[in-house]
Amino acid sequence: MSHRGDPEDGPVRVGFRTNTLSDERLQYIRQLGVTDVFVNPTEPEGGTGGDIFVDESDRTETDRRLPLGPEEVPSVEYLQSLSAACESYGVDLAGIHTLGYNCYGDVKFDREGRDEQLAAIEELLYNMGEADLPILGYQWNPRGVVPMRTGTVPVRGDAEATSFDLDDVEHAGDPALEREYTEAELWENYERFLEEILPVAEEAGVTLALHPIDPPNIEEIGGIPRLFRNVESFRRAMETVPSDHHGLKLCLGCFSEMGIDVTDVVREFGESGDITFVHFRDVEGTAESFNETFVDCGNYDELEVMRTLIDAGFEGVVIPDHVPAVRDDTDWGHRGRGFTAGYLRGLARVAGER
Repeated sequence: MSHRGDPEDGPVRVGFRTNTLSDERLQYIRQLGVTDVFVNPTEPEGGTGGDIFVDESDRTETDRRLPLGPEEVPSVEYLQSLSAACESYGVDLAGIHTLGYNCYGDVKFDREGRDEQLAAIEELLYNMGEADLPILGYQWNPRGVVPMRTGTVPVRGDAEATSFDLDDVEHAGDPALEREYTEAELWENYERFLEEILPVAEEAGVTLALHPIDPPNIEEIGGIPRLFRNVESFRRAMETVPSDHHGLKLCLGCFSEMGIDVTDVVREFGESGDITFVHFRDVEGTAESFNETFVDCGNYDELEVMRTLIDAGFEGVVIPDHVPAVRDDTDWGHRGRGFTAGYLRGLARVAGER
């Protein structure tokens, strides 16, 4: 059973990402007209989360989570049970939102443990394919060299939004790394990863979706190059090992942070068929100093970007991300996400009516 949008929806659907697939969360998601959800994996018991963030405040009696790591890969049956829970509320489980650092850190730096991590990712892909989960997001980010955000600032009506300022970052390397790495080394490790993993994704029928480094533009911090910091790096990622099962988790906020024309990026990768799904968010400022903001504010014209997505042939999911915290909101941001979901559904409706 599938619920690919309401009858009046066009090619662009609005989705959410969430740590929990509880009854309460799924009911709320569907009440907003949101029809697709990506589940964030959580760190298995006793692990070190890296870039997996767990909000313990949203646990409920019907909590359903996705522990994921090299020593704990969810079974086909468990993935199917998560899909069934979503379907019972008229929501599609669109995929797994991201792989955490615990799943690929040794692969990235070609360290001992690489083969075990690759084997776990391959097992995950096969299980996802059997469970009919079509998308696996990932982000090839270093850990421990820069916080994703360095502070918060007030935005409209004194809502609280996260911010980043490079001057507030201590330029120290990851203490878990024994040396500095060159950009050429990290590209070699990445391309080897694609050569080994993409054939498995193709066989399993799962599409990998690559997210930008955040913040972008900055070439290296703490002796670790930051590969996916500009448009050229994404062209290289898509061209190195061409595959219909590899695309972009197109984070509009990250490309906005680059200080470039976001519509040009959407048009290029949309027309080439390389957009798997979209983080629809925006910022004020650029990579070295910026803050998140509401989706109807920021650097780019959001209606123009939505129209460009549709005109470029994109048919898929856009999700709110990094929403400002509004008054009386929850840690997950029910109110902020609710506003953004409604706004995006309206944008998609208007953009599709031309």
